[in-house]
Amino acid sequence: MLLKTIQIYYSSEDLPASWDELVLHDIFLQSKYLNALEKGAPENIELFYLGVFNDNILVGVALVQRVKLYLNDMFRKTQVSCVKEFFQKTVSKVLKGNILVVGNLTHTGQHALYFNENNITDAEYFELVFKALKTLKNEIKKKQGKTIRMILLKDFFTKNSKLKRIKQFEKLNLHKVSVQPNMILDLQRDWMSIEDYVSDLKKKYRDRYKRSKKKLANISSVELDMDAISSNNTQLHKLYLNVCNNAKFNSFILPVNHFYTMKSCLGDAFKVFAYYFEGKLVGFYTLILNNKHLETYFLGYDSQHQYNNQLYLNMLYDMLKFGIDQQFSAIVYARTAMAIKSSVGAKPHTMEMYMKHTNGFLNTLLRPVFGLMNPKNDWEERHPFKQ
Repeated sequence: MLLKTIQIYYSSEDLPASWDELVLHDIFLQSKYLNALEKGAPENIELFYLGVFNDNILVGVALVQRVKLYLNDMFRKTQVSCVKEFFQKTVSKVLKGNILVVGNLTHTGQHALYFNENNITDAEYFELVFKALKTLKNEIKKKQGKTIRMILLKDFFTKNSKLKRIKQFEKLNLHKVSVQPNMILDLQRDWMSIEDYVSDLKKKYRDRYKRSKKKLANISSVELDMDAISSNNTQLHKLYLNVCNNAKFNSFILPVNHFYTMKSCLGDAFKVFAYYFEGKLVGFYTLILNNKHLETYFLGYDSQHQYNNQLYLNMLYDMLKFGIDQQFSAIVYARTAMAIKSSVGAKPHTMEMYMKHTNGFLNTLLRPVFGLMNPKNDWEERHPFKQ
């Protein structure tokens, strides 16, 4: 009988040579991305890597993040009403402290784990993963005196039937919680240019596209190289904060050098496009090239130009143009702002997470609390394409 074991790695530089060979399909599990994330991680996130072996052959991997959640990280705005402040403190009592996340808090999508089904069963794989989580939990308690408050497995598509039959999930009393959908636009094969895309739109949305381009006016867009990213680090981060500070809930803040670190580690697989008005940087967006999927990443903008020049909508169109020009099969727009993303053609793909609080009483509160954190937005899906 083959011996199945799991190894915990504390640095991406220690990963076995066979790691990248196993995860060629997903850049978010490859060592170059993990190294970038490790070097540019938010202060409250620590990374671990799990390797599952069938004898001495690597057959599965998983990304684990230890996240230290505190009130100031979760709720950014300082000026809130007494009611909101009470709500924030109540939520923080349930969620604050150290949690272990199987997955990646800094990116939306099913990039938490992977295993070769020909060499190991899903039950065997998850049994080993949960064993490693227990080991990490005990190590953190012993070495740092910190208690892990919650286990979270994040971002799985609801159509993933594999997870629905994992017996360990039931035994561990993991809550299944639906979260905002991942907005994905499948690119049509006959779209050779952005003009082909526009011609497939209904008149209302063609007019909207043309109007947004007119509103962009004298704002120009350019790709930034490493030197330009480095020299604009502070302004890029400031524009990023303009957007992230408006989120109702956040679990981290990216460090100032994050985008430069990503570019230096990922090279051409990481893109930064900036928008300038009269020589001033007023917006930017970032992309990660993941095989045939174009993954949108963080962005930022000056609020004045966002409204006056429809900067965000133009970013969505420019991401789309890049995807068509470079012949990607799909653009992953991620979650949030579902209505406007659907207006350019993205479709919602429902996702779910699995979680458990180590305190039995607080575990019963997880589902309603998480529902408050991720409210089901009342939004109407748009259908921009001709029938």
